[in-house]
Amino acid sequence: MRVLLVEDDPLLGEGVSHTLSREGMSSEWLKEGGNVLSSLKHSSFDVLVLDLGLPDMDGIEVLNALRRQGQTLPVLILTARDDISDRVRGLDNGADDYLVKPFDIAELVARLRALVRRHAGQVSGSLQLGPLSIDQAGRTVTLSGTEISLGRREFDLLEFLLLHPSRVFSRDQLVEQLYGWDGDVESNVIEVHVHHLRRKFGAGVVKTVRGVGYRLGELS
Repeated sequence: MRVLLVEDDPLLGEGVSHTLSREGMSSEWLKEGGNVLSSLKHSSFDVLVLDLGLPDMDGIEVLNALRRQGQTLPVLILTARDDISDRVRGLDNGADDYLVKPFDIAELVARLRALVRRHAGQVSGSLQLGPLSIDQAGRTVTLSGTEISLGRREFDLLEFLLLHPSRVFSRDQLVEQLYGWDGDVESNVIEVHVHHLRRKFGAGVVKTVRGVGYRLGELS
């Protein structure tokens, strides 16, 4: 899961970014709302965490701009404004959920997972592919009831493909999704992860679309 975080408080932003990384999510952290549209043009994200009290513009303005452009990205609002009218305003302007500061970081993570699942048409806390099941919160994978050990990036790749079962992703898109901007990675890193998943779940679990990239397949 890839998260765009827009928060000007340095302590909160750093804490949320660290927690997202610990939970296996990659993120990009912005401190101003004016940079959101540009980031969305150049990178893909699964969910946006948006503070309302930004230094350059109100978060509602950012939200309105997104929705006017037809962006359907799920948006969770963070706000220190606890008046019910502010929450209603945010939801009426296209937000999908909100949290009032201070909040429990575990609740934020759970809400983000729920938003991404709903956006992908999933309703439960687990993702399924036949007898294969992913528990997103526990970061465990079982096959016919037997737990299968996966590396962190293998899990992230499988989870991402399960959340977008009909889409084809290029190697570069998958690298960005799994690693964000965290420095250089080996040129064949996606191929390595795909090889490991195929070895554990069968050759058909990840399909190669020649000249394009990869998509979710089926269990052999």
